Amino acid sequence: MEKVKKGGGENAVKRHTQRNKKMLVTDRLRMLFDDGYYFELSPFAGMGLPYGDIPSAGCLTGIGKINGLWCVFIANDATVSGGTAYPITVKKQLRAQDVAIQNRLPCVYLVDSGGAFLPLQSEIFPDKNQGGRTFYNEAIMSAMKIPQVSVVCGSCTAGGAYIPTMAEETVMVHRIGTIFLGGPPLVKAATGEEVSPENLGGATLHAEVSGCVDHFASVEKEAYETTRNIISTLNFELPEEDEAGVEEPLHSVEELMGLAPRDYEHSLEILSRLTDGSKFQEFKARYGTTLVTGFARISRHQVGIVASNGALTHNASLKGSHFVQLCDQRDIPLIFLQNTVPILKAQGSMMSAVACASVPKITIVIGGCHGAESYAMCGRSFDPNFLFLWPNARVSLVAPGHSAALAQDEEDVEKINKRLEKESSAFFSSGRLWDDGVILPQDTRKVNDKHLAAFIQMLITEKTLEM
Repeated sequence: MEKVKKGGGENAVKRHTQRNKKMLVTDRLRMLFDDGYYFELSPFAGMGLPYGDIPSAGCLTGIGKINGLWCVFIANDATVSGGTAYPITVKKQLRAQDVAIQNRLPCVYLVDSGGAFLPLQSEIFPDKNQGGRTFYNEAIMSAMKIPQVSVVCGSCTAGGAYIPTMAEETVMVHRIGTIFLGGPPLVKAATGEEVSPENLGGATLHAEVSGCVDHFASVEKEAYETTRNIISTLNFELPEEDEAGVEEPLHSVEELMGLAPRDYEHSLEILSRLTDGSKFQEFKARYGTTLVTGFARISRHQVGIVASNGALTHNASLKGSHFVQLCDQRDIPLIFLQNTVPILKAQGSMMSAVACASVPKITIVIGGCHGAESYAMCGRSFDPNFLFLWPNARVSLVAPGHSAALAQDEEDVEKINKRLEKESSAFFSSGRLWDDGVILPQDTRKVNDKHLAAFIQMLITEKTLEM
């Protein structure tokens, strides 16, 4: 995490702040959100990739409150290669837009980008879920009445120019932000004309002549104040704040560090450190005992919990199916605590129930995420609203040490196990955006609380739209 927080390094930070007179992305976000707080998604994305380390994938994404309203943000970090977009950058931006779409959250873009990394253009530009999908999503989000606000606090060149111009409202910072399809060097090469970035595509031009932007900001601080004011006009109905005190668990959340499982039967000990008052109303306690299901509250929010407690047997799958359908019927968000045994025994009925449930879902991989059982426990391919890993988590088709059936001889077994050991780690997974981030066990309750609050906002919004 310390490495990631350094962004593009000391020299890049100096160039960004001293020469270019711009604020760091973390400072921008602190000015934008209530009390300066935001929850970052996938901070380890971009680390350990074949083309090198790209800290935070070159952009920060996450959720935070602006004037009491939960919003998604996508913010370029121009200290990382000048904000250049790599394949992992595009993937991270698309994931953030998915979060906004799935949870009906307004989206704020802080644009400060040098455009695509051309040597990897074949992995950035042409395919369905690559660069162009960003603009497609912007159009779809507008059609869904999901508000989008853009702040131009740096360069928006070529395709990047569409991000602010497709947003509903755009703020642009004087002498810092620029929007153009081709910059001054391209104009010089094509026409021989010399023109400054400000005259070609600065805030004055776009606020007074082209009309591409809606709000002119003299300095960055003004831009984020203006953005906060825009969000206050969105006419969202906010959830009522419950003034009653939150009942803390009877057992310390710090003890979760010692309960990060090395085997498959720790669910009840973990739950007693996550739920309000350590209360848990178990469902079908005597049936299918390798899966724990039941109701609880986390920071007053009613949830249904589905927790691994051994191999997902036939009876456990039937129990899980019944419970997921029950929560779906009652509009109760689901939390999956996934720690799958490395065998392939998942039952189709539970997979269908999880896939078809329309309530919000959060998955926490507290141990193993292996094979088809991970699907029944709402793994990535089953589209949970959010998926987080504990640092001890393992994500792979087969767990390390269980590959004998896949190999021809002992030498192959050893090679495969070494590869599985490396590729199943939580940080290998998070570096490739197979999840929404690695969280410490003791932060699990706090993380769930923030996302459950965003779900309540989403459910209120959906009911208002139905009316």
